[in-house]
Amino acid sequence: MLIDTHAHLYLDAFDDDREAVLNRAREAGVEAIVLPAIDVPSIHAALALCAKHDGLYAMAALHPSETKEATERELQEVADLCDEDAVVAVGESGLDYYWDRSFDDRQQQFLRAHIQLAVEKDLPLILHNREATADLVQIVGEERDALDARDRLRGIFHCFVGSQAEGEAILDLGFHLGLGGILTFKNSAVDEAVVDLPLDRLVVETDAPYLAPEPHRGSRNEPAFVRHVATYLAEVKGVPLSDLAGTTTATAHALFGIDPAAPTLLG
Repeated sequence: MLIDTHAHLYLDAFDDDREAVLNRAREAGVEAIVLPAIDVPSIHAALALCAKHDGLYAMAALHPSETKEATERELQEVADLCDEDAVVAVGESGLDYYWDRSFDDRQQQFLRAHIQLAVEKDLPLILHNREATADLVQIVGEERDALDARDRLRGIFHCFVGSQAEGEAILDLGFHLGLGGILTFKNSAVDEAVVDLPLDRLVVETDAPYLAPEPHRGSRNEPAFVRHVATYLAEVKGVPLSDLAGTTTATAHALFGIDPAAPTLLG
């Protein structure tokens, strides 16, 4: 069984067939899906889905692209929503230097606030990273040390596409690597970066509806496609798919605090 550790199921890309998408996930052996937040309304949308379906879990955070105009009140709402039973992580926070470099300072300010929130709430932190690896690793390390939280600060660098050295630096922080569709892309080199990294520090994800893996590249992504990611990763690591699924699922259970005996999408 598999866990999709990152899928935006509440987005309108799924409004016409969300139930069918969940059924296909079940058929693919997906037992749980974790829904990352973008802004405060998205947290509420994710929580509404969690209330309707077993096996769905939510995160709470402000995406870095939302921090340009975000307010302290919104950050407090995020903090309050972290106390909801279905919320299993602070995320997705992080840094995005791709689209707009005019508010780097605000992104970093909110990142530090999310790190502090994750430690305060004792929740894993899920990080978005686009062209910001060095700053992200540095800030996480600084906050971990300032908060004396070496044993408490943990989480996932979602959509990992870096080098082996960058992966090792992230693992040294106590974080895991989230691997999605880009892993399966020809010449992405992600497979080379993770082949020698420990399997129990890796989790699989889709980032649906974005970044669909081969053979669906270019189409809408969905949680069922996490099986393609897992199958490819098993080939990279030279292990049976059943072993890969068992290890990544156990890692996700432990990281998100999901009881393996809890009801799942599969019933």
